[in-house]
Amino acid sequence: MRAFPLADPGDPETGSPLRFLIWIAKGQRATLLGGMTFGILWMCGQAAVPFVVGRAIDRGIAGRDNAALLGWSAALLVIGLIQAASGISRHRFAVTNWMTATFRVEQLLTRRASLLGGSLAKRIEIGDVVSSATTDALYIGNALDITARASGAIVSFIAVAIVMLSTSVKLGLIVLIGVPLLMFAVGPLLKPLHRRQTLLRASVGQLTSFGADTVAGLRVLRGVGGEAEFVARYRTRSQDVRRKGISVAALESMLDAAQVLLPGIFVALLTWLGARMALRHDLTVGELVSFYGYAAFLLAPMKIATEVAQKFTRAFVAAGRVLRVFRLKPLLPEPNAPAPMPHGAEIIDTISGFTVQPGEFVAVAAAEPEQATALADRLGRQVDPTGGEHVLVGGVSLKDISIDDVRRTIVVSDKNPRLFAGYLRAQLDPYQRASDDKLAAAVASAAAEDAIESVPDELDGLIDEGARGLSGGQRQRLVLARALLADPEILVLDEPTSAVDAYTESRIADAIAARRAGKTTIVMTTSPLVLARAHRVVLLDAGRVVADGRHHELIKQPEYRIIVERDEETA
Repeated sequence: MRAFPLADPGDPETGSPLRFLIWIAKGQRATLLGGMTFGILWMCGQAAVPFVVGRAIDRGIAGRDNAALLGWSAALLVIGLIQAASGISRHRFAVTNWMTATFRVEQLLTRRASLLGGSLAKRIEIGDVVSSATTDALYIGNALDITARASGAIVSFIAVAIVMLSTSVKLGLIVLIGVPLLMFAVGPLLKPLHRRQTLLRASVGQLTSFGADTVAGLRVLRGVGGEAEFVARYRTRSQDVRRKGISVAALESMLDAAQVLLPGIFVALLTWLGARMALRHDLTVGELVSFYGYAAFLLAPMKIATEVAQKFTRAFVAAGRVLRVFRLKPLLPEPNAPAPMPHGAEIIDTISGFTVQPGEFVAVAAAEPEQATALADRLGRQVDPTGGEHVLVGGVSLKDISIDDVRRTIVVSDKNPRLFAGYLRAQLDPYQRASDDKLAAAVASAAAEDAIESVPDELDGLIDEGARGLSGGQRQRLVLARALLADPEILVLDEPTSAVDAYTESRIADAIAARRAGKTTIVMTTSPLVLARAHRVVLLDAGRVVADGRHHELIKQPEYRIIVERDEETA
């Protein structure tokens, strides 16, 4: 039994689609060889049947030799048993190869998407990533699946050709020359098929992204009366995908027809030539029956050959699409020699002049919310400062610390956080480490009890993508509960109470101050209820610290008072 996901999917070769497919194959060489071995036994068993039947006719029936007839009949039984056993084993290996390759690609894509983070959506269509993790991964798996039958087809074809050459040079040469010619006959269809499949894949990815964006903004669209317009646009794009799909299907249908027509013509030719040779007594009755059996058998490897061409063409296109994601580099580079993360140390943002001491609860107010958000992104190393500007922790630049260490120590909950489809408990506690009591305490600190109760089955209930069934305030408080439950050494909250009423905001502010006592907490806010509970308030203007003190001290300054009063009026 093979467990998925794989413990280590490896580091893919991204030089070219062909090299990537070869790398995938090398990663499962043992099961590929197993599938090929049993594929060869399975196909050669089929190829041996006409030979045995021919000998049984000539030596047993025509020769009136009961012992020979019994012997060849026993041989036929043994071949049947070998073929049955090898066929079962071949299928098991083929399915294993298909599943391993498919899940490996999906796992690699998921790992890459996780590494790229939020920068992924800015650089490639999300629909393309979804299509690669589903359709493209399957196409690559299909290419690995067919290797077992392909190897059996090649070896059995050679074996049949040798037997036919030893019996009749003319018929043997026809097979050796004719089958490759038939394969080359479908070659002109592969290049345009490759091109059309590439265009179709691009259109499907764009349509998926467009549909996802439309669904995500459906409430807004309905509010402004734009639903009909977007439906019309989606219909236009879907019709374009349909036309391209029909174009691909037209070529694929020609390939399917070739799998029947060309081998059929070839078998008819072989049968006609063999019958003429039998009439001239150049072949015995048994040899004629064998030749007909060989001709009928050759339909299978020839059909497999065209199927191989089709599946590998799809896999090549799919690999090219997958490599688009793999070749994207993270916007945040890892340091060559990572420094250890200092703990319990002072944090300094050299760009703004912002500082925070370990264990402080500091609030940051800004006339422009974007300034506070930019500071939060720098503090969590969501972006890298340019030039010689740094965020220093204990005198060490965050750029010199591994991203994993930064993420473990500093958690940033931004103003537009996401909730994903799935069980609510897993959304709040992704690693399933918290007890029910701790989970309940975090929910209470975020005043999110009503959000939990609004979900059927509560914590064990399911929510949809983005938790669209909840209000904006409920989503915000659930995300805050998730951040508080993580309990990092340094927590940065960007506008955590912007969508709640004053009473709830007061509860949350008190809970944050109590729960985070002794741990560094930085809150980007202009809410006087939160500002009043901070140990210290920092005022930003034009991206620089222009004031620093307690809320009741800063409220005397006009520029600070304007920001706070504006927030009160908005509330």
